[in-house]
Amino acid sequence: MTSLAVPFTAHDDTHLGVVHLTVRDLPKLTAYYRDNLGLRVHRETPGFVAMGTGGADLLHLTGSPDAPRPARTSGLYHFCLRVPERRDFARWLAHLAATQTPLAGLVDHRFAEAIYLDDPEGNGIELNWDRPRSEWPDPSIVIRLGNGRLDTPGLDALMDGAAPWTGAPPETDVSHIHLHVGSLDEAERFYVGVIGLTRIMDFPGQAVFTSAGGYHHHVAFNVWNGRNIPPKPEDGAGLRSYTIALVSDAERHTILDRAATAGFAATETPAGPLLRDPAGNGVILTVA
Repeated sequence: MTSLAVPFTAHDDTHLGVVHLTVRDLPKLTAYYRDNLGLRVHRETPGFVAMGTGGADLLHLTGSPDAPRPARTSGLYHFCLRVPERRDFARWLAHLAATQTPLAGLVDHRFAEAIYLDDPEGNGIELNWDRPRSEWPDPSIVIRLGNGRLDTPGLDALMDGAAPWTGAPPETDVSHIHLHVGSLDEAERFYVGVIGLTRIMDFPGQAVFTSAGGYHHHVAFNVWNGRNIPPKPEDGAGLRSYTIALVSDAERHTILDRAATAGFAATETPAGPLLRDPAGNGVILTVA
């Protein structure tokens, strides 16, 4: 990867769009995201399902029954679905309990509250409610103190008088994605040097968190699957691609030019140009 001499910073309103997974059992995964997490089916064609909460798509599932899923490769650590209100988050947790959905963790990240779980094929998911930005601690404090315990009694109290569960609210979005990579330095040169995100915080030698506009993170990456791990096969189960939504065609052209200079070739897709980061993770650039 060629280093770029001139720095570039993505617009503050840059955000994430659709996460696209390749899955082996499409009906089972569709039912999970619908019945357990509260997404709706927006569109369905043979071998493909688009899901969300009634507005823009949030999740695409492509079925591939024979897709390989080798261990210890690059790919998805988790993607995050975020709701706007804490009561929405409380209702999500109550619904997961009512449906006896297995959970992987209940965490207070200090800037956000989070539920961790895995879908039936092992794709990592975080469900999230952000505290107001005025309450976010400095990243150094988050790193020093680590995670806290989720305030489940406080969330339970919000359920008094809450409306019945009807699914994830319309304002639900994809707030961030966290990736397995083989090299933190190479991933940072791509996401900061080419895409223009800003490093927010890191666990030295383990993980880096980057974002636009001072958000706690839009794209994080770690080496917890091992350093120099191979890329996930393009036809493998798991993360197929995810979308970064930019503010203008001009900014997209700038990023594509920077990518070409740095040695990353774009592939045209119906959704927009696709780049692959140094770990092979697919990134589609759209314009919001």
